[in-house]
Amino acid sequence: MSSNPSRPTSVLFVCMGNICRSPTAEGVFRTIAQRRKVLDRFIIDSAGTHGYHIGAAPDERAIAHAATRGYDLSKLRARQVVADDFDRFDLVLGMDSENLRLLKSMSPSRCSNKIELLLDYGHEFGGGEVPDPYYGSAKDFERALVMIEDGCNGLVDFLVPRDAR
Repeated sequence: MSSNPSRPTSVLFVCMGNICRSPTAEGVFRTIAQRRKVLDRFIIDSAGTHGYHIGAAPDERAIAHAATRGYDLSKLRARQVVADDFDRFDLVLGMDSENLRLLKSMSPSRCSNKIELLLDYGHEFGGGEVPDPYYGSAKDFERALVMIEDGCNGLVDFLVPRDAR
């Protein structure tokens, strides 16, 4: 993570295709940081471990569920993780253990300490995984959103302690 307080902390959220969980995490984290008036402390992006959906908007169901809670994902577009991401970002946060494994296999060893699960920062779902809702129901998208909110709130709490705001 950035040890220089004048330099924003860069965070990359990663799932498989970058159309459900990771763009949701990008949008949720951005909005939480904005609401807490600390958005200027971050560089935020998302990507997928696979290139299935490069250039595509997030899944319509992810957009709709996020919108019900005030998160706008409509302008985001999918991209695939590239080698440079491991040097560019202070934190690379996977949504589940499979993506975590892939990220660690892709990254240079000097960057492996930057790769974690988003829910390592969760309060309620700490240490868990955000299940992929792609083949699921509306209930699965809602559950993923609740888990992502928990992880993103915990991440902001960790990166910007309340007494430092």
